[in-house]
Amino acid sequence: MPHRVAADTLRVLAVEDRPIMLKIIRKLLSNSGFRHIDEALNGRAAMDLLKQQSYDLILSDWNMDELSGFDLLKHVRANPATAATPFILITAEAKPENILAARKAGVDGYLLKPFGADALRAAIVDALAKRQPSQAVA
Repeated sequence: MPHRVAADTLRVLAVEDRPIMLKIIRKLLSNSGFRHIDEALNGRAAMDLLKQQSYDLILSDWNMDELSGFDLLKHVRANPATAATPFILITAEAKPENILAARKAGVDGYLLKPFGADALRAAIVDALAKRQPSQAVA
């Protein structure tokens, strides 16, 4: 039986270059019980935050200036300090080659825009279960 982890104890990094979408993601996370949410407007800013803070989950848009979500994923997986962090890519594109590349790079979840609270919650539960099989989100 998995150990249950309360959503409000998890630290989440949301990375999105469109402020309105970042606001929507924050609201959906908050409504799902997440309380510790940091934001970055691009992959570079996310990398700076990752140097200062550890996270239990990263949600990142794919297409961003500065550093894409896909490149951020590769950096996260290459760094021993962050390699095991659950990572969900968010995108409006459902190109099979992108999905395959993301899987090969070690993504834990793939969320297509637009999405609602249920789809976000399901992606988070699945991603956390992949990286921390002994735990489940309550």
